[in-house]
Amino acid sequence: MNISDAATECGLPAKTIRYYEDIGLVSPGRLANGYRDYDENDLHKLRFLQRARGLGFSVEDCRVLLSLYEDRNRASSDVKEIAKTHLAEIERKIAELQSLRDTLSDLVQSCHGDDRPNCPIINDLARKA
Repeated sequence: MNISDAATECGLPAKTIRYYEDIGLVSPGRLANGYRDYDENDLHKLRFLQRARGLGFSVEDCRVLLSLYEDRNRASSDVKEIAKTHLAEIERKIAELQSLRDTLSDLVQSCHGDDRPNCPIINDLARKA
């Protein structure tokens, strides 16, 4: 199957598929004319990568997860450790975003939003950290 068909089949842009090939995550066969030839195994890897990236795993995490997927002797603890580390990072980011939301919400509440020049939002942004 050519790259256009593979892109349609797995829901990824052809540019992303080429990138995954460039960095060695997938290695489709080549036809005599040099065109890429994606088989079911390649499509499965592309769907795997799409799902993993959709969950926010880094490209390097995807590389490790894909190698673990292909290793029938893998330990599930290796997979779990990668997922736990990623989950902790997501939780850290959520906490940071919640803190930002709370701070900005307080600033918005404290601003009268009228014609006066005094603005707590501007004052806060202008203060030393």
